[in-house]
Amino acid sequence: MFDTSLQEPLLSPADKPPTWRPVTEESRLTRLLLIALAMFGLAILVVAPLAVVFTEALARGAAYAVASLAKPEATSAIRLTLLVAAITVPLNAIFGIAAAWTITKFDFRGKAFLITLIDLPFSISPVVAGLALVLLFGTNSLLGGWLVASGFPIIFALPGIVLASIFVTFPFVARELIPVMIEQGRAEEEAALTLGASGWRVFRTVTLPNIKWALLYGVLLCNARAMGEFGAVAVVSGKIRGQTATMPITIEMLYNEYLSVAAFSLAAVLALLGLLTLALKSALEWRHADQLAATRRY
Repeated sequence: MFDTSLQEPLLSPADKPPTWRPVTEESRLTRLLLIALAMFGLAILVVAPLAVVFTEALARGAAYAVASLAKPEATSAIRLTLLVAAITVPLNAIFGIAAAWTITKFDFRGKAFLITLIDLPFSISPVVAGLALVLLFGTNSLLGGWLVASGFPIIFALPGIVLASIFVTFPFVARELIPVMIEQGRAEEEAALTLGASGWRVFRTVTLPNIKWALLYGVLLCNARAMGEFGAVAVVSGKIRGQTATMPITIEMLYNEYLSVAAFSLAAVLALLGLLTLALKSALEWRHADQLAATRRY
């Protein structure tokens, strides 16, 4: 004889508890539609414009495109753009580290206001930033007039272009570092200091290894924006051909002069520099995937 009192009662289909579907589990058709929508958006907004740039650049053949890039105004624009990026990116890396360190490692009044100031270039139009630099360092201003008389012009010269590029690209490094350094906390640095490590050694051996990927991402974003900046640079540079015209400005001038092949050839070089930056980022992510996963940086 079996003791039926220990057996579970039979439940009718109506009495069985419902099976809930996870909110993240979509049907196959929905997933395919979302993937197709994303691919369509990328094709229209990213792939198609890049394809048009390279197609127009090679419209008269590769030899003609290379010849247009060999002209003095094109080579001057390329050199100036790379020089501005080479100056802007290291300075913004230093400023970004200092700003992130100040915000995350110290408590003081006005911290929220300082964070707002860091985000200011995201809110202000680059053209407005360029005009502000002109008013501050232009020939008609007190400071600008004195600098010009001393032989150190800012506006319509390399320093003005660098200042404009620094302004518009400043938030990228700091904004990448601040969340990581907040999550990192202060315990490791404080422990190192109690063991007698100097401030520089603490930064080099404790802080920097924990923020290196965020710093790298910020530097790459800063570099891409510095090379492609147009609005602020157009205001402060004066668009002097062969002297203060960067690649974006030279592209606009060539296109307005109906030199479309030359304009698109230079645009293709600028696009290739951006793609090279992206490829470098992807290669580093692939090579150091384990470290990125450990630090939760994707």
